Amino acid sequence: MYQQMIFVNLAVNDVDASRKFFTELGYSINPQFSSADNTCVVISDTIIVMLLNKQRYSDFTKKEIADSAKTSEVLLCLSAESREKVDELVNKAVAAGGTANDDVQDQGFMYGRSFEDLDNHSWEVVWMDPAAVQS
Repeated sequence: MYQQMIFVNLAVNDVDASRKFFTELGYSINPQFSSADNTCVVISDTIIVMLLNKQRYSDFTKKEIADSAKTSEVLLCLSAESREKVDELVNKAVAAGGTANDDVQDQGFMYGRSFEDLDNHSWEVVWMDPAAVQS
């Protein structure tokens, strides 16, 4: 069966720093689609994040690039297999230079935290009890 993929493209200030940040979170880099202007971060078999310097990013849009320190252009949410894995990923992000958002979402059946990467892109990490979503 065909697995649809998502390629998230984000403008970054420093490709090398962003590459290091996401590597420290435990993600791999696909060198085939990486260069001095961009890096290809493999989140999973179906989720790829392309981090592009602003010049390269502007090759794909005529729109002004959002200042992610002031404007929310997207909320990215990753699933986690447990509450502990939520905390682990957010803690890795902070250790790698990211910023944790203080608000923890704990609704019992769902647990989430969020962080901002080096360029202030918002990343949410959420665990949901599989029993709560069974129909």
